[in-house]
Amino acid sequence: MKVEVKSKKGLRTILSVAVDKKKIQTKMDERLKELQKEVALKGFRPGKVPPEVIKSQFGKSIYGEVVDKVLRETSTKAIDEKKLKIAGQPKIDLKQFGEGKDLNYELQIDCLPSVILKGFDKFKATSFKVKVDNNTIDEKLKEISNQNKQFEDKKENEKAISGDQVVFNYVATIDGNKFEGSEGKGVQIELGKDLFLKGFDEQLVGVKKNDTKILDAILPSNHPKKELANKKTRFECKILNIKKPKQIKIDDEFAKLMGAKDIEDLKSLVEKQISGQYSQALNSITKKEILDQIEKSHQVDLPQNLIDQEILMMTQNLKQEDKEKHKTNNEKLAKSRIKLGLLLNEYGEKNNLKVSDDEVRNEIQKQIKAMPGQEKMVLEYYQKNPSASQSLKGSLYEEKIMELIKSKINLTSKEINTKEAEKIIAEFNKPNVNTEKSKTSSSTKNKSKSKKISKK
Repeated sequence: MKVEVKSKKGLRTILSVAVDKKKIQTKMDERLKELQKEVALKGFRPGKVPPEVIKSQFGKSIYGEVVDKVLRETSTKAIDEKKLKIAGQPKIDLKQFGEGKDLNYELQIDCLPSVILKGFDKFKATSFKVKVDNNTIDEKLKEISNQNKQFEDKKENEKAISGDQVVFNYVATIDGNKFEGSEGKGVQIELGKDLFLKGFDEQLVGVKKNDTKILDAILPSNHPKKELANKKTRFECKILNIKKPKQIKIDDEFAKLMGAKDIEDLKSLVEKQISGQYSQALNSITKKEILDQIEKSHQVDLPQNLIDQEILMMTQNLKQEDKEKHKTNNEKLAKSRIKLGLLLNEYGEKNNLKVSDDEVRNEIQKQIKAMPGQEKMVLEYYQKNPSASQSLKGSLYEEKIMELIKSKINLTSKEINTKEAEKIIAEFNKPNVNTEKSKTSSSTKNKSKSKKISKK
C-alpha cells in the first residue's frame, strides 16, 4: 500500500492511496476458499465446489465485498500512518478499480484542529453552598405528612367536607345506557383534589354514610374509548363510608414510617434532599460561568462537517420552519458546543483523565439505589442500550474535567439561603439570559472519534 498527501488546505487533507492488485487477488482467493465451505451448488458435493465455479457465478459480488473490506482496512491504516486526527467521516473517491487492476482512491479527511490551551489560573467563578433553615425543613416535613395522609372513620351522621375521603360504589350511564367500565366498587377519593373527574368532588360535599347521590360529570376528552370522550354521564353513587384525615404528629414514629431512624435523622435526610436539589441547578450556573471564560479565551478553527453534524443532532426533532427561524442561533450554539468539546477533551487528555468501567458500573448502581422499586427497569435499560452506558461514561469524563478545572481556577465559595438560591436560579433561567445550558458538544461526552468511512 502506498499513501501520499495529495493536498492539504486548512483542516482538510486529501490522501492518495494505492493498493497493489496482488493484494486484492490474495484477498479474493482467501474469500473464495471461505465460500467453498459454505456454498452449495447442484451437481457438487458440499464443500467441493471448485473456486472457479464459485467465481463464475458470484464473482462481481465477491469482488465488491473484498474491495469494501480492503477500503476499510487500508483507509484506517492510511490515517494512522499519517497520524491524522479525523473529525467526522472521511470520504472515499475511487479513481481506479476492477478485477486484475490496482486499486487507487483518494481519501478526503476533515481533521481536528490543533488546540493550544491557555492557563486557567486567572479564571474566576463562584461555587454556591445552600444553607437550609429550620422553617424550610419544617415546611417540607408538613408537605411529606400531607402526601402520606391517614384517614379514620367519621360518625355516621357526619357530612363529608373538603379534605375528607369518600368511599363509594357507582353505576354510570350515558343517555340511560350502561357502557364498558360503567361500574366501580370501593372507589376512594379525597374531596378537594378533583382527581376523579372535573367537578365530581364538589358534588359529594355534604354526603353522609349510606346516602345515595346522583350526580353528573363529563368524561375526559382523552378517554380510551373514543366514542365515550366528552360524553355527559350520570353517576349513581352509593356512599359506603366517610373518613376524615388523622392528625399526624411529626415525631420519631412518623420518621420511622418514612424509613428514617428518628425525627432528627428524617430532618437530616430532608435537608440533604433540599440542598441537593438546589446544588444541582447552582452547579450548572457555576459550570456555565467557567465555560464562558474558557470559550472566550481560546481561538479554534472548526471543521464545517462537525458543525453540520452538531446542528443536525440539535435540530432533528424540530419542524423545518423552526429550523429556519433559529438557524443563526443554532449555528452559533453548535460552534460553541464543538469548540468547548474540543477544549475540554484536550484538557482531559493532557491530564491523562480516564473513566474506568468500574466507575460507570458504580454510577449505574447509584442510579439503581436512587429509584427503589424500579431497580430492574434501570438495570435492563443500560443492558439493552450500550449507547446509554457510553453516554454515561462521557458525562462522568466531563465531570472529572470540570472538577480538575475548578481546582485550578480562583473559585470562591459562597453560602446562601434557599431564597437567595431561588433568586439566582430564576435569573439564570430567564429567557434570552441563558440559551446555552448544555454547551458542551457530544464530542466531549464521547472521546472516541469515529473512523467510519463513506464513499462519494
